[in-house]
Parts: sequence; structure tokens; C-alpha cells
Amino acid sequence: MTDLAHDLADFIAAAPTPYHAVAEGVRRLSAAGFSEQPEAGPWDGSSGGRYLVRDGTLLAWFVPEAAPPGTPMRIFAAHTDSPTLKVKPRPDVGAGGWRQVAVEVYGGALWNSWLDRDLGLAGRLALYDGTTVLVDVHRPLLRVPQLAIHLDRQVNQGLSLDAQQHLLPVWGLGSPAEGDLIEFLADEVGVDPDEVAAHDLVVHDVTPPARLGEEEELLAAPRLDNLASAHAGLGALLAAADDAGGVIPVFVGFDHEEIGSGSATGAAGPLLETVLTRLAGGFDARGAAFAGSRCLSVDVTHAAHPNYLGHHDPTHRALPNGGPALKVNANQRYATDAPGAAAWHRACRDAGVPTQVFVGKNTVPCGTTVGPLIATRLGIRTVDVGIPVLSMHSARELCGVRDPGHLAAAATAFLTDPV
Repeated sequence: MTDLAHDLADFIAAAPTPYHAVAEGVRRLSAAGFSEQPEAGPWDGSSGGRYLVRDGTLLAWFVPEAAPPGTPMRIFAAHTDSPTLKVKPRPDVGAGGWRQVAVEVYGGALWNSWLDRDLGLAGRLALYDGTTVLVDVHRPLLRVPQLAIHLDRQVNQGLSLDAQQHLLPVWGLGSPAEGDLIEFLADEVGVDPDEVAAHDLVVHDVTPPARLGEEEELLAAPRLDNLASAHAGLGALLAAADDAGGVIPVFVGFDHEEIGSGSATGAAGPLLETVLTRLAGGFDARGAAFAGSRCLSVDVTHAAHPNYLGHHDPTHRALPNGGPALKVNANQRYATDAPGAAAWHRACRDAGVPTQVFVGKNTVPCGTTVGPLIATRLGIRTVDVGIPVLSMHSARELCGVRDPGHLAAAATAFLTDPV
């Protein structure tokens, strides 16, 4: 179990952005013998492992030998994006003799968690010739400095941040000049800065993942939400490929979940439906295939916070290393129903994995996931689960070292379950 936590740490370090997470996923899939299915190319319906990439979204699947049209699917759905600070199109700004970078908040980030951290910069550069180049400055480059307490004596009574004014990182001294940042990044990856037409860039914490606690039973890392799930799903798909029988195991890691999934690469878009329809053997066969399919929507859940237990339901709390939690909400913010819950409990029993149940406190509304979107769009029975974490949406989060392994084992059983 802890070996998988170490591998998760390596995966996170290789994936500061959704585009890097996809690239690392492709590297692992290719090493296991999966081949690319070009989205615009002829469909390869033969048996074996395939993957499809659209920007920051990755789909992968394994078709068993002689799988007939209408074969049901077992889908693992996660997301590749995390709350962060995204660089604006015209990034070069500054004030008072400092060079800064203009950013906007992406997703529901905990703003204060980005203060006084050593930050790198990563993403992609889009060139005039239509290609894109990944870039990752994985060293201290930026910092969002907090105001000293001597200049704000009331700060410990309640920190107030203005996203436009207080979250701009510094990266040097002097007067800003338009084009400085892109020229720097172009030099980092060896391209002509005059050929850079646009960019998608975010900041990221460069502190490596680390185990902590007397027994080292906890893992602190950036982007556990939701790379912990994407990592487990890829591992489960590769394991399921060795045991695929009467079902087709599928993995999807969507981009843009943290901002509502409403994009061409998000869960509210048509990409998953298109791929699953083709996997089913076409529109006429997909009705039977979808009716027999199930989806595991996997996103981290809230661990019980010892300093804020009053924010949790007293009988439905989750703790790290207690196994991934089944997520239930009466208003379908999570898609779990009783038959879906039974399928999850069966997978955990078959894998010998512990599980918990998370329900939000009645007076504290919960978040949501890609699960309800998939269930609504496709009519596929969906169950929501996730490993418990503290500091969700912080620049650095905390989980148990055993839970990534628990999740991967249970997910493998789910992806191969013929019932």
C-alpha cells in the first residue's frame, strides 16, 4: 500500500498541470502496451488497450478479445485539474520597483495557502504553427509575499485578501516589460519567443511531497485533489487489463472539473459520450451497453478535521487510512444510490479493502463531482467515492499513505466486476 503512495508522489511531481498529468498518463499507458486512438482518425475497434487525448483530458480503455457490440463498461471517472492561480494573457506587471506576474484565481482555491510559498510555473505554450509545447519551471521562481504583521496588527483577527491586488506573485526587481515572462519561458524550452501566440500557464508549489507523522502514516502533497484519484484510476485500468472478461474497463480524467466542467474537455461536454458510443459498437448498440454499465466517480472527500469537528456529520465522518469513502447526498450532489453503493461495497469486499461512508452535515452544504453530470448525460448508474483529505483546495493537502493503495485495489475490482 505505501509503495503506491510513493508512486503517487512521483506522479504528482510529474504533473503540475492537467497537460502534464495527461502526458504522464500517456507515458505509463504506452509503457504497458496501450496505443493512441487519434480523435480525428479511423476508429480502431480491435481488442487491446487504447488511449485518446484532448488537451488536459485523457481517456483510456481495454477491449477484451471477442467483445461483442453492446458489451457493458465499467468506468472510472476522475479529473486532472486543481485549484490554482492562472497566468493572465498579458502577464508582465509590477509596482514599486518589483516585477510581478498577473494572475487570476482558478477554481475554489484557498487563497491564503498560496502566500509565502516557493512557486514554479508550468503549462503549455501555443505556437503560431498550431503546435503546443509543455513547459515546467520546477524550481523556485515566484512568491506571493504576505504583508508583515508590523504593518497590519489585526491580521490574526481575520486575513482579508483581494484577488486582484494581493495575489500577484513577485519574480524579480525592476520595471516590467511586455514579453519578459514569455521570452523567459520560451528560452526554457528552446523555442523562438516570437513564435509563441498564446499560453495556458499556472503557478504550482515546488515543495516535494513528503510523508509525515511519528509513523509516517500521512502524505502531504499538492494537487491530491484530484491527482490521487487519477493515479489510482490509471493503475486500476492497467491491472484490469490483465483480468478483463465480460466488461470493458474505461478510465477518464477530465479537465475543468474545478470550474464546473462546462467545456469541450469537461464532463459536461460530449467527449465521453462519443467515445463510449463508439466502444459500444455504435448508437444502436449503446442502449444495451449503457444500461449494463456502471461508473465510479472518484474525487477526494473531506477528512474529519480535529479542530473543526462541528463542521462534520457526527456519524458519517471519514479518516485517513480508513479506506476510500462512499459519498452520499440526498440531493444528488453525489450520484450514489443504493444499487451503486452495493456495487462499491462488493468491490471493496472482493479486494479486501476497508471503506467508510461520508455524508455532509445538514447545515454545511457539500460540493459536487463529475458523477452527477455523467449520470445525467448518459443515464449510466454512477457511484461517488474518494479518499479522505485535509486542507482540500489548499496549495498543499494531506491524506493517509495507505488510502491510495486501498483505492486502486477497490477500483480494480470495480472495473472487472461482471455483476
